[in-house]
Amino acid sequence: MLLMLAVHLCLQAQQRLTPYLASGTDNTAIIVCPGGSYFWHDSMTEGHDVAQWLQQNGISGFVLNYRTAMVPAFILHFRLIFRGNRYPDPQDDLRDALQYLRQHAEELGIDARKIGVIGFSAGGHLAVSSLELFPIEERPAFVASIYPVVTMTEECVHKRSRRGLLGDSRVGNEELRDLLSLERHVPADCPPVFLVNCKDDPVVDYRNSELLDSALTAQHIDHRYIQYATGGHGFGASDVKGTAECRQWRNAFLEWLRR
Repeated sequence: MLLMLAVHLCLQAQQRLTPYLASGTDNTAIIVCPGGSYFWHDSMTEGHDVAQWLQQNGISGFVLNYRTAMVPAFILHFRLIFRGNRYPDPQDDLRDALQYLRQHAEELGIDARKIGVIGFSAGGHLAVSSLELFPIEERPAFVASIYPVVTMTEECVHKRSRRGLLGDSRVGNEELRDLLSLERHVPADCPPVFLVNCKDDPVVDYRNSELLDSALTAQHIDHRYIQYATGGHGFGASDVKGTAECRQWRNAFLEWLRR
């Protein structure tokens, strides 16, 4: 396991990205951050399926294999003693990915000024954290956050994601909980945000998205928030998961992005 971890940590940004390049040049690019409670990835429904859908719509998608705590850490709690993967590792991977795409924009046929991030569940938390934790010159041009984890402090917290991100030895660290509660640190110069969730989400409490919507509204940030009544959690870009209602988010996002 330690050897696998060492290999994982040695990967470079370009090796963490799986590209789905749209035809043409100067395309919009979107880094895709799958969910998985910061312990694992839903690599298909919230990763490769999303990137393929973007590619079919003329957008270059890049699936990010950001570092997670991994399943053994979920089972064994070994991060009480060993560091393992934890904050800021996922954020560092996203920052490196953004930098890599900007540096190689011409050869990838993308516009370096139009690189965004879309994330799902814990990946939605990762996506929005880039708007709050990164220097302004390193932030993405926009973010889409789908049924995201948001708070690390309120009663509606998704405890598994909090543990996955902070690590067992730091899960009670109040300073980190505050720093990584997205509703508390929306900057006044935040890029545009597209936000979606479902009222019947059984995994991440719907109030997470409401907290973020309120924070974005308070700062007068250009954003669109859609809350569907049905759809649950984990539907990603699937044509069969969730409900017909929640699957409308894809068309709504494309319309928002074009506008």
